[in-house]
Amino acid sequence: MTATPPSESNSTAKWSFWIDRGGTFTDILGRAPSGAVVPLKLLSENPGQYDDAAIEGIRRLLGLAPDEPIPKGKIDSVRMGTTVATNALLEHNGEPTLLLTNEGLRDALLIGNQARSDIFALNIQRHAMLYEAVATIPERTGPDGDILTPLDEAAARSCLEQHYNDGLRAVAILLMHSYRFPAHEQRLSEIAAEIGYTQISASHQVSPLIKYIPRGDTTLIDAYLSPVLNRYTSKITDALEPARTGLELLFMASSGALTKAENFLGRDAILSGPAGGIVGAAKTAAAAGFDNIICFDMGGTSTDVAHHAGSYDMSFETEIAGHRIQSPMLHIHTVAAGGGSILTYNGNRMAVGPESAGASPGPFCYRNGGPLTVTDANLMTGRITPALFPHIFGPGHDQPLDREGVETAFKDRAIEIDPAREPAEIAEGYIRIANENMAAAIKKISVERGIDVSDYTLQCFGGAGGQHACEIAESLGINRIFIHQHSSLLSAYGMGLSAEAARERQMIAADLESLDLAELHRIADQLADSATQSLGLLAGEGEPAVTTALYIAYQAQETKFPVSLADADAMRREFETHYQQAFGFLQAGTPLIAEHLEVEVALTRQTEPDAPGVATPPSQQTAPADSCRIFHAGKWLSAALFNETEIGQPAATPLSKPLPGPALLVTPHQTIFVAPGWTMEKSASNNLTLT
Repeated sequence: MTATPPSESNSTAKWSFWIDRGGTFTDILGRAPSGAVVPLKLLSENPGQYDDAAIEGIRRLLGLAPDEPIPKGKIDSVRMGTTVATNALLEHNGEPTLLLTNEGLRDALLIGNQARSDIFALNIQRHAMLYEAVATIPERTGPDGDILTPLDEAAARSCLEQHYNDGLRAVAILLMHSYRFPAHEQRLSEIAAEIGYTQISASHQVSPLIKYIPRGDTTLIDAYLSPVLNRYTSKITDALEPARTGLELLFMASSGALTKAENFLGRDAILSGPAGGIVGAAKTAAAAGFDNIICFDMGGTSTDVAHHAGSYDMSFETEIAGHRIQSPMLHIHTVAAGGGSILTYNGNRMAVGPESAGASPGPFCYRNGGPLTVTDANLMTGRITPALFPHIFGPGHDQPLDREGVETAFKDRAIEIDPAREPAEIAEGYIRIANENMAAAIKKISVERGIDVSDYTLQCFGGAGGQHACEIAESLGINRIFIHQHSSLLSAYGMGLSAEAARERQMIAADLESLDLAELHRIADQLADSATQSLGLLAGEGEPAVTTALYIAYQAQETKFPVSLADADAMRREFETHYQQAFGFLQAGTPLIAEHLEVEVALTRQTEPDAPGVATPPSQQTAPADSCRIFHAGKWLSAALFNETEIGQPAATPLSKPLPGPALLVTPHQTIFVAPGWTMEKSASNNLTLT
């Protein structure tokens, strides 16, 4: 998990860093001035060792002393994805927030859309609301802009002052029909700023689309999370000092685009880290010749899955932890099954997750008092080799994984569950449960949407993915797995492959047949100008790429699909193609409604992080360094063991022959289990394909 900086052959070149701060591990890839890409993986939380894993990783790769400042002119850019906003939402530790809305709508967000989370449950447990307090004021604007009740500014000011005096500093402003008529929200924002509120989220800016409930939820999330996110980005900015050092600091948004720290808002950061992984998976798979992929990202805390077939699947209304968000996001489904997912038994059934041991205390084998986890089950069944794992555990951070302790813990668990079963069988049972959870997540974003995955490639990445990929692929009927040379850190690698971009949206809400194409193009040009101005805050060169999409749905339906701007017949045909694929039928005679227009402006990259891997001597060794025992399908097997000094390093030419399973491949940052019946091949670019 440590790396030595390569020699810098070009004194005029600079370092670039791509970082994914996950729940358990922080992955750092540094591209040195020599062009070599240097990987580093650190625990996200390591009290007593360092304050922030991302900054610590940068300092280590630069070879800086503990108190030495970041050198000026040494770094070109730092690109980051972070789970800070996600964790704040899941753990409900965001900023105490005031919700300010119309009289009579105090409980509208609490009531929501009245959907039952469990249709058969007799006692529905509501998710806790994110606001600390709700205030209502006299105001109502009609759907056509008529002022039904004038804004009572005096009442609004008195209300805002009262809650400010109570200690609230964040406010979410939500008024009916403000997505079209924002004047009153704008005035309320001015009053809140005059009083001293430091976080003001107005719905017409946060989510300028129809539907009061999702617009309100999104605005509330933005007000709740943005201060937490701002504190973290300020911490990173203070440590890196971009103004002094001259580096460019960018953060990954949930849409798969990079943005400046000052434009990185709570609503855009929910899938910050996973989005980098999807971009990295799509681009590296395309470079290897795989167009249709299922992205399988298994980390320490959770597993993220996504579908990609030539274009990114986007979602515009997403529910995360019971909270609705109306914001562009890559369509990623997350399940609580990672290496740190806790293994439990309640006297009747075994379960995996959703609770995670995280980075601290971590799995049982970390020697930090943690519970049994999926990582421990992999260790128990031989899929992890302690001797080839970094010795960074225990009080002195210098001990190997605790295999003996794990064996004892599983013996105790076996006695509790079924004394007739051996401990490795119990551990494999937990692995099967985790695999089924992850396979079900993949089916949700593929099979349940009418996609046949049998012709797809499983793009496996994340630190724990290689230990489970073969079995998950088998359960899905997938016959090919692709593992990039930086698969363990692919979310970080994706940061380097992503483009800086800005999006603008405007509500249309008109029948497709009545659209004025000239007016649509005029609106699109205005949106492109606005996005370009926002993007101008980003330091970058190159001609911006402009993408325009009109989102269309059947009348009275919520499912919408993007189409390119064209004549009405062409847009209808494109919509029907999407709808037919998703649902298997069309609704002939039902009018089509153009909901909103969206424009994305992206800066093309100057360079791609496709430099060779870590500068190490090439090797063509194909014989195993050793053998190991792996418990698989209810029995112990003898498996070939390859470690990083043989097959795990970059090779100048492909391996001379495929390597059959069972085998265990140990690389510097992950372990890959090649199951019986699978064969592994390695390309000249150091990528792996399992078939």
